[in-house]
Amino acid sequence: METIYGHLQGLKSSQLKQLQKLYHQRVPGDRIATPEFAQRLAAISAEIKQPLCTYINRRGQVMRVGVGTPTQTKIPPLELPRYGAERLCGIRCIATQLKSETPKKADLTAMAIQRLDALVILTVTESGFERRGGGATGFIKETYLAHLIPVSAGSEENSDQNSWSLSSPQSLDMLTKQDFWDLVVGLEAEFSQEFVAQQVEVDCDRVLIVGLKTQQLTEAEFENGLAEIARLVETAGGEVLQTMRQKRTQPHPQTVVGAGKVEEIALMVQNIGANLVVFDRDLSPAQVRNLEAQTGIRIVDRTEVILDIFAQRAQSRAGKLQVELAQLEYMLPRLTGRGQAMSRLGGGIGTRGPGETKLETERRTISRRITRLQQEVNELQAHRSRMRQRRQKQDVPTIAVVGYTNAGKSTLLNILTNADVYTADQLFATLDPTTRKLPIMDADTGEKKSILLTDTVGFIHELPPPLVDAFRATLEEVTESDALLHLVDLSHPAWQSQIRSVMSILEEMPITPGPILLALNKIDCVDGETLALARDECPQAVFISASQRLGLENLRQKMLQLIQYASG
Repeated sequence: METIYGHLQGLKSSQLKQLQKLYHQRVPGDRIATPEFAQRLAAISAEIKQPLCTYINRRGQVMRVGVGTPTQTKIPPLELPRYGAERLCGIRCIATQLKSETPKKADLTAMAIQRLDALVILTVTESGFERRGGGATGFIKETYLAHLIPVSAGSEENSDQNSWSLSSPQSLDMLTKQDFWDLVVGLEAEFSQEFVAQQVEVDCDRVLIVGLKTQQLTEAEFENGLAEIARLVETAGGEVLQTMRQKRTQPHPQTVVGAGKVEEIALMVQNIGANLVVFDRDLSPAQVRNLEAQTGIRIVDRTEVILDIFAQRAQSRAGKLQVELAQLEYMLPRLTGRGQAMSRLGGGIGTRGPGETKLETERRTISRRITRLQQEVNELQAHRSRMRQRRQKQDVPTIAVVGYTNAGKSTLLNILTNADVYTADQLFATLDPTTRKLPIMDADTGEKKSILLTDTVGFIHELPPPLVDAFRATLEEVTESDALLHLVDLSHPAWQSQIRSVMSILEEMPITPGPILLALNKIDCVDGETLALARDECPQAVFISASQRLGLENLRQKMLQLIQYASG
């Protein structure tokens, strides 16, 4: 027996049978509706005194019957066919309303979210209800036809009114004579042109970023966080189309943002042709599932973007091992409910590394894999420990270069030691620690001494726990060093916040690191006011420019003094 959706309370069995019979109706493929079908809907709607919606595919078959408005009876996004931003979903909705009024914005939004071929509203007026043979016949006073129109991805304030076209009231006769195929083919041709015009790379994720500002964040911290997540998305290979913001006292427990904003997100995704939504914070597994169910699009949080970057950048066996462990530990509690979405939308940010197939296998298999990987990481820790002990026997002091991601650590290592570590203006360009010997001439004694300098993975605000756990073998290079060189990008607008983030991460490490020398990098890219502020706030810091080789001799002498201080 066919399912009737929506508000069924109080309906008689005879009325439910009438609704179920609608599933056996057919509409000609080239017509939006027929007068007979429209009158039948009006008659049932008048009898049950409720609005009614029928969803019809392009073959003219009724696929879904619901009691309620288009907003109340809409098809869940994950159950809709997905053809991409250049196509409609292949389903139209014929609905009734019991008041003579312009269709509500909420119903037009529902049409846009579902990407319906068209939405037809039949106005069945109460004054037109007549009793005939014990039943009611609704009089169709007027009709409305709405459909989507292409919207260019431009300014952040895309107007909702521009995402659809709504006709003026028209007669049923005019509506039923309109060629449906001409309408759909013409619309999809326009969408296709707009999609091609917007498309930059075929395999590029087209991303909508969503940021939530709570009371704990200042406006500057919030905007810096949004800029950072945008940079992370670009580093991962995505294209940021737009950013949406919401202010709340605290995140919504089910969907992070409010219900109205979730609807806005779903509509914006359709308007700009996004295929991925990235939130500027970590989401719980339930929040991800709820958001995907309501928007019909893949949802990724901040940690998942970072993990994806690590998956792309890992080159060594140790790096790949730690990345896979981090991804599996992060994804294990998120497997429930993700299978359908990942099978439908697989690929792109958040799906690299272990891959779609592994993530859809049963939990026990993944748990066994995690156990095996943890054993290998333990072996890696033991190996690195033996290497450190060997270096310590040679009595060569070590300094680990730490700092926020993209602070210039690898560039500094290359210039000081003539190393050939990969450098780029990217977040997390370095994943694997690299150690090189740095000879230094003591300016006081003229004696030549050596220091081992280790380049480490960059830190980031609220470093994801899975990374901290998986990369413990790498992070031990920090805790086991004799001293630390904390490198800071002084040209970054949030340099003070980045210093606090790095220090917070260091303080949380199980073994307290040695003494720390603060070096403020990229002084060639800042103005005098910033330099003066930095000198006031960090009087003990060394000011350098690694790329321009400014202040490096002073840095060498300061590092030598640091090692002498660390050794007692």
